[in-house]
Formats: sequence, C-alpha cells, structure tokens
Amino acid sequence: MSAKNKSAADTADHEITSSRVFNAPRELVWRAMTDPQHVVHWWGPRGFTTTITEMDVRPGGVWKHVMHGPDGTDYPNQSVFQEVVAPERIVYTHGGHRPGDPEVNFTSTWIFEALDAERTRVTVRMVFPTAAERDRVARDYGAVEGLSQTLARLGERLATQEGAADGEYVISRVFNAPREMVFKAWTDSKQMAQWWGPRALTVPVCELDAKTGGAFRIVMRRPDGTDYPYKGVYREIVPNERIIFIGDTSEHPAHWHELVQKNLPGGKNRPIGMLLNIVTFEEIEGKTRLTVRMRFDAAEMRDAFVKIGMNEGWSQSFDRLGELLATN
Repeated sequence: MSAKNKSAADTADHEITSSRVFNAPRELVWRAMTDPQHVVHWWGPRGFTTTITEMDVRPGGVWKHVMHGPDGTDYPNQSVFQEVVAPERIVYTHGGHRPGDPEVNFTSTWIFEALDAERTRVTVRMVFPTAAERDRVARDYGAVEGLSQTLARLGERLATQEGAADGEYVISRVFNAPREMVFKAWTDSKQMAQWWGPRALTVPVCELDAKTGGAFRIVMRRPDGTDYPYKGVYREIVPNERIIFIGDTSEHPAHWHELVQKNLPGGKNRPIGMLLNIVTFEEIEGKTRLTVRMRFDAAEMRDAFVKIGMNEGWSQSFDRLGELLATN
C-alpha cells in the first residue's frame, strides 16, 4: 500500500499530525507553502531561520534547505516530492538529520481543505517507519511542538503578506447572514458583548455610542480577573456598509505593553499609539463578507501584534460572531 493511500488509522501509532485553520483562500495558502520566497519567512519553529537552495514543487522535484537553529546548529534537509495536486495535496519523502545524529526519514502529506471562500484548513501528517522512530524524533527534535510553531508562523505570514499595505493588518471572512444582521452585531452592545474577543475572555463592559463622533468602551476580562480596557471614537458609520473607528489600548495592563515591546526588533521602547480600524460589510448573494483592516504606524508594530496572538484573537472572535449569527 502506497503512503498516499494509507489512512490515518493505518499509521496512527507512528505519525505526527497537526491541523490549523487559516483566514486565507486556499490558493493563497498553497502559494505561501510552495513558493520558496514565502516559505523562507515562516518555515521552522520559532527562533529558526531557513536557507532554501532548491524547491522544485512537482512530482520528482527536489526540495533542499538548511534550517539554522537559534544556538547556531545547522539542520540540512532534502526532500523529494511524490505527489503534487494543486491546490489540494502535496506528498513528499524527507531525509535529513542533525550532524552526528541518525538520519530522520518520514513521508509528509499536506492537505489543503477550502472551508469557504476565505478560510482554509491545512493538515500536515508526518508518517515515520516505526512508532519508535516517531518517538525518537519527537523527543530529540521536539517535532510535535516544532510542527505546531511552524504552522503558527505560517498563519502570521498569511496575515500580513497579501492585500495589506505596509503596516496594515487585514482579516476577512464570509458569514452566512445578511449584512444588516452582521452590522447590527457590531453596533448593538448586547450582541457585541457576546462575541468580542478570544474565547477565554468575557466582556463585562460594552458601551457603544454607535454613531459618527460617538465613543465606545469595552472591557475584556480573563478568567484570572485581569481586565483589558479598550476605548475609542467612531470616525464614520455608514449603516450596513462601513465602520471606521480609532481604537486605544493604552489602558491595557503593563505586562501586555511590555510583551508588545519585547516583540519589536531590538526590543524597542516606543508608544503603541491609537490604531485606525476600517470595517466593511459586503453583500454576497445573501451572505456577508466582513473585512477588518487595522493600520499601524509601521510594519514592525503590526508584526509585533501578530506575534503576541492578534491573528488568533480575531479568528476566535470571528468564530464566536458566526455562532451568534447562527442563533439570531
């Protein structure tokens, strides 16, 4: 039985698998995972960089790259593509190892599943010859966490590479609801309190004066009681079409601001400032494409926000919004 025909049940005891949903069309995710000009920016766990000398994405094509660890160790890798079905599936055999260590061999399968026009689920399966070999690689190389971090970095790359001006963050999703309903979820305080923020947070305060020139104040609360106040002013509201507002995170806890600074190049100490947010509602045959654009003063500030979880936060907020809309 060939590697591509083996089911997950056949290989469950000797594989490493990870799956993640990205807020990007399948074609865009495919390009980010097959174009070496993109791959070098996200491949490998956090702290690693990658040099690609060859990446010929076709059956029989070779992928040669060296991963550079944060301690200076180089990890040469060479893979051969066995199957390439754009933009659905990639299968390749991998070989490589850390100097002085045994060879690491496995067959990797990447599956690209379009959940809708704006979201893609990527599943990566690494199938090893034996369970003992899988366990060795997981133990000695941290392969399970490494794969998770690699996919997280891909998400950060996707959040900033396409459709965004320098310093701009863009996230979009199509909701199965008319835009009047989606717009109301953004302007009705009772509804917004039910979906705003990541899943682990609640919103005990949600005060919206949803009109041009009106102010808003939202308080997100973690399970440990830590509050994250967020306030701002609406600069423009066009019912069912557009909301433009200035958001201010200055009242967030000091540790949050310190984390942002830590993720700036060189640990820069610079004010975060207030951010311009543009929210648009586009009707698509009874559904609504919701797009949020956040404009930072520089790309490095945007990237710092992405590194501390902005993309995951917005993704979870959109998930919660979709769940709310489904019950209305």
